[in-house]
Amino acid sequence: MEIKNSKSRELWLSKAGFILAAAGSAIGLGNLWRFPYVTGMYGGGAFVLVYLLSIIAIGIPIMVAEFIIGRRTQRNPVGAFGKLGKTKGWQLVGWLGLATGFILLSYYSVVGGWILDYVLKSAGGLFHGKSPAEINQMFDMVLKSPLRQVFFHALFLFLVTYIVSRGIHKGIELWNKILMPLLFGILLLLMVNSLFSPGVREGMRFLFYPDFSKITATAILEAMGQAFFPLSIGLGTMITYGSYLKRDVSLMNSATEICVLDTLVALVAGIVIFPIVFTYGLAPSAGPGLFFKTLPVVFSVLPGGRIIAFLFFLVVAFAALTSAISLLELVVAYFIDERKWGRKKAAIIMGLTIFIFGVPSALSFNTLRDITLIKGINIFNFLDLLVTNYMLPAGGLLIAIFCGWFLSRKESLDEIRKGGNDLFFYRVWRFIIRYIAPVAVLLVFSWKAGVIAL
Repeated sequence: MEIKNSKSRELWLSKAGFILAAAGSAIGLGNLWRFPYVTGMYGGGAFVLVYLLSIIAIGIPIMVAEFIIGRRTQRNPVGAFGKLGKTKGWQLVGWLGLATGFILLSYYSVVGGWILDYVLKSAGGLFHGKSPAEINQMFDMVLKSPLRQVFFHALFLFLVTYIVSRGIHKGIELWNKILMPLLFGILLLLMVNSLFSPGVREGMRFLFYPDFSKITATAILEAMGQAFFPLSIGLGTMITYGSYLKRDVSLMNSATEICVLDTLVALVAGIVIFPIVFTYGLAPSAGPGLFFKTLPVVFSVLPGGRIIAFLFFLVVAFAALTSAISLLELVVAYFIDERKWGRKKAAIIMGLTIFIFGVPSALSFNTLRDITLIKGINIFNFLDLLVTNYMLPAGGLLIAIFCGWFLSRKESLDEIRKGGNDLFFYRVWRFIIRYIAPVAVLLVFSWKAGVIAL
């Protein structure tokens, strides 16, 4: 039986608004740094091919599964599994997603704070004329300053909380309609600039040249993990966004469009970054330090570097912000649906709670740097390890198993057909979500958890 929803529940005003919001959730720091880097490291175009196959086997099917659960119930993950699950035990999957989103946002907002700090630095031209040692010291000073860390952590969460408190129409949908086109537009401008840099040939070769000799078991698992984690699947954000979706929207088409946008942004980000990296003889495997230490050095000597630096960090800030919005909405939706709180109350209280919970992560590089939960791993890195290696893959695995084996065929088929997809598409999806996606996620989970050693 289809579950009816309260008339007061907001729905997306348009499919475009939903696609941009869901793409905004998926597009984050993993697209702008990690995807280009691992693509070059594991075979360029060959890795992209494996990644696209992984999107088909893992990303799209699990995203569709989350949309089915959300739209079927029009509830948050906890309420959705409570309605659809035959036993109360399935509700724990919703609680796992809620906890994952809460913890992830608590330290993700610290990184968001670093980015806002660098937006202001680049706007003020603080990189111009500085030596590499001085620019490196800037980021070290950010990490060593507890007040600065906490202030920008608070500022980032304030922006996220304000947008979520405004609701689906005037908050999340409106701001994603503003931020996402700006993100795409600025990225394209930066890409054009990079295409005229001396290192464009080497950068494009690094990113796209298919070197199949690098497609090892590790590379395949990296591609599978990259297809899974950056798409915001496995924690319930897509269940939440799907719960605001109108009945006539195709879930298959929507998931495909979101994954295409996510992949395009990742590839364009690589075209932006790596020609610059090779022009100046930088290490493409520099990791997060590439953002905060290496690239600012380049921006300081590039023609028009002040403007390029500002636009670059603005793009990164937009990506971080749209992802964080979906994480807070995941938590807020629970209190609206299950506890009957008003949206503003839920957004403010949970935004403040997550801020307080995230303060130890903000201080783990200075005041609390000697506190380790695992030997040699500070609070920030411990939480990242917990979420990335255990909570996210566990959530994705359980969602795939639930939709493939425990949700009735009638319920899932009904949601697939509402958007115009026929029985063929449903049969393909059901086969993948039952047999392929769970095995693929289990392999990634085992690898991340250290059970499989390569």
